[in-house]
Amino acid sequence: MRSLPVLCLLSAALLAACSTTPAPDSKVASNAVLAPNANLVVQGIPPVPQSLVDSVGKYTEFRGHGFVDWHPNQREMLVSHRLAGASVSQLFRLSGPMADLEPLTDFAEPVNSASYDPRDGHYIVLARSTGGNEADQLYRMDLDTRVVTLLSAPTERHAVNLWLKGQAAPGAARPPAQLVATSVPLDRTATGGSRASVDTRLWLLDPLRPEAARTLATLPGGGWSAAASSTDDQQLALHRYISANESEIWLLDMATGQRRQVLPVAGSTVKATFRPEAFEPDGKGLLLASDRDGEFQELMRLDLTTGALTAVTRHIAWDADLGSQSRDGKLLAVLSNEDGLRTLRLLDGSSLKELPRPALPAGAVGGVRFHPATRELSLVLNNSAGPGQIYSLNPGTGQVQQWTRALAAPGVEPSRFAPQSIVRWKSFDGRDISGLITRAPAARFPGKRPVLISIHGGPEGQSSFGFNGRSNYFVEELGITLIRPNVRGSSGYGKTFLALDNGFAREDSVKDIGALLDWIATQPDLDASRVLVTGGSYGGYMSLAVATNYADKIAGAIDIVGISHFVTFLNNTESYRRDLRRVEYGDERDPAMRAHLDKISPLTNAAKIRKPLFVVQGKNDPRVPYTEAEQIVAKVRANGTPVWYLRAENEGHGFRRKENADYEFYATILFMQQTLLK
Repeated sequence: MRSLPVLCLLSAALLAACSTTPAPDSKVASNAVLAPNANLVVQGIPPVPQSLVDSVGKYTEFRGHGFVDWHPNQREMLVSHRLAGASVSQLFRLSGPMADLEPLTDFAEPVNSASYDPRDGHYIVLARSTGGNEADQLYRMDLDTRVVTLLSAPTERHAVNLWLKGQAAPGAARPPAQLVATSVPLDRTATGGSRASVDTRLWLLDPLRPEAARTLATLPGGGWSAAASSTDDQQLALHRYISANESEIWLLDMATGQRRQVLPVAGSTVKATFRPEAFEPDGKGLLLASDRDGEFQELMRLDLTTGALTAVTRHIAWDADLGSQSRDGKLLAVLSNEDGLRTLRLLDGSSLKELPRPALPAGAVGGVRFHPATRELSLVLNNSAGPGQIYSLNPGTGQVQQWTRALAAPGVEPSRFAPQSIVRWKSFDGRDISGLITRAPAARFPGKRPVLISIHGGPEGQSSFGFNGRSNYFVEELGITLIRPNVRGSSGYGKTFLALDNGFAREDSVKDIGALLDWIATQPDLDASRVLVTGGSYGGYMSLAVATNYADKIAGAIDIVGISHFVTFLNNTESYRRDLRRVEYGDERDPAMRAHLDKISPLTNAAKIRKPLFVVQGKNDPRVPYTEAEQIVAKVRANGTPVWYLRAENEGHGFRRKENADYEFYATILFMQQTLLK
């Protein structure tokens, strides 16, 4: 499960519909409340005053941009963005730096993933699901007419992996654009629901002739993807994900469909991760990321003739992977994860030596992609002063050019928001645990401040430097200090740390939060009697687990799409995910593990939850089914503990629609007022 932000970014759609300011002497207006929209199930949550909606409005309009793709021949981009007043993100064409956005899509569902036809850019292929179910379908949109054509089978979940390079042999006609996709079956089409086993279908598609699509291979399990193609399109490098600590690289012959495993080598007993990144242009080597030789992921080169592995980024003492390779292979953009800050480095593609570091605006770097016709590199930067802003870098001159500017509502100045810094504490076993802290401004909020602990999902996720979104309201207006911990099991701190919470060691990560609660009690500026814990996905489980183990040390807990019982979760999550999750949490089919999972699950220990609980869930969640929320709500409520429950019928693993995320935000503030801010 991917890490989820505690609270999604918001826009002005609902505020626009509720913009009337009540007259000071109007009793009816002053008592006005915001009715939940028809897709929300609301239980136990008090009415949301319209005055609250109005007062927090300026913190609901932070809107950044996401880089999606370069046009193959022109200096323009596809970007994702949510317009003011819109419910979800859509795709736009950006014709140049700081140009006006040209809308391309206007669907009822969000669209963030797409790519241009790599030949001429006459069409795009996009992925879209319905109601948060993550059952992505592939579509072709012809840019001249905006006609949309379905390319995939609705009985499966699909993902675009890559486009073939399509270089013609001397004297031969240029081949059509073809993309490689993967698909897995959906439970809803299976008799009786869950499947005993799942295969991944690897297939080849010409989007202009979808009827001619053909299967390349049927692969066992649900963790497969095609990561790279050779220059001549004769080979695909396949990535087989087994767990966060173990994966494999296979090569597939495109002509015969035969595949062979290349890493780890046969007979190896070392458990490690191997992820293919790119073939070298001459086809003699494969660039990959691996932690085989140390604690951290490093970029390596595999000689495809001898099998020799050569370290490339061992001088970087953090996880590093290939962000992008220029089309001619002469430049590599590498991203290093340096204590939670994503940093860009450039390497010479021939010597594999690092080049001088480019001078960039401050912020975490993402969205790096070399333009296919040039070496211009896209960048998305975000920091405590704003969400994603797109830039480009000319590696030859070092020139950095801004393409988009993040938007904020009048009356709020993100550049003045409190910065994030790293904080560390000792856990129960003496191990150092770290996190990011955003302290409430002491000049405006003197004395001991209440604390919001926000735990990331995954569990292999990481709380990293970036923009805090509407959580800035809690810090800047309510005087709450925000701590985002990276408990054991988080990525970014080495493979040993990553595996410390696996299987029978699951509750050791919960103890890391217990140690954090003890650390808070020693801090002169923090109030240990006013601590609220929240988290999404696996972070939702952590919030529930903290509520069962440390009820006397918290004021309340917020569980967002969290696991309440590991056995029921493993039984009901989508089949294409089940075996992958068993490696992390433990296999419930083993009697000893099943007994352990039952013992530590929050549902089993619900009687210990004595502080108010707020549960948020999407009805169509394929990862953590909504039944996980329903069962913990019912059991805790039966014990007499106050429970608020918010379910969205048109959402999945977290709220993506603005009107739903808004209501969640307002309800969260009310929950804080009744628990943390008493």
